[in-house]
Amino acid sequence: MNIILLGPPGAGKGTQATRLVAERGMVQLSTGDMLRAARKSGTPVGNRVAAVMDAGELVSDEIVSDLIGEALDLMGPNQGAIFDGYPRTAAQAESLDAILAARGRSLDHVIELEVDEDALVDRITGRFTCAQCGTGYHDRFKQPKVADTCDVCGAHEFKRRPDDNAETVRTRMAEYRAKTAPILPIYEARGLVSRVDGMADMDSVSAQIEAILDR
Repeated sequence: MNIILLGPPGAGKGTQATRLVAERGMVQLSTGDMLRAARKSGTPVGNRVAAVMDAGELVSDEIVSDLIGEALDLMGPNQGAIFDGYPRTAAQAESLDAILAARGRSLDHVIELEVDEDALVDRITGRFTCAQCGTGYHDRFKQPKVADTCDVCGAHEFKRRPDDNAETVRTRMAEYRAKTAPILPIYEARGLVSRVDGMADMDSVSAQIEAILDR
């Protein structure tokens, strides 16, 4: 089974993809991670990626398609793929169809995690982590049991990501809408799009996704 997982930053895509990898043996193909790995790999495609990125240019659709093709070729015949961050344009959607078809695969589902923008801003801006062990907390939803003391390691220092602020989150939301707008109608016309409540708790979101995949 091959799926596209959509949702703005903070919607929980990473968590759900990790669960699908663990529970169904799927492979998460994140273009961002793939590009970073390729740059360090020293392979012919990796060297092309490094040259483009070092020049401050955008990596072409052709190179991204080559990377995805290579990743699919390394997968077992019974392993499904989770596409994260690709496709983002109509041309990339067309390219993905060709890449899959060349390998006897097809796209089964496009799942979008829907979120409320104001609630997502609240969710993200309230996040902080233990500076020592990385345990996550939240100003409203998950405070340490003892003030200023990590529940896991007992450390007293916490940190926040500098980009976890309302302005940045709303900018990311706008970028997400702009990037997904061109591809959703393509997949909706093919009856592939399903939506889940990304604001629900993690287990509920997982259950919604499982129900879609088990149809």
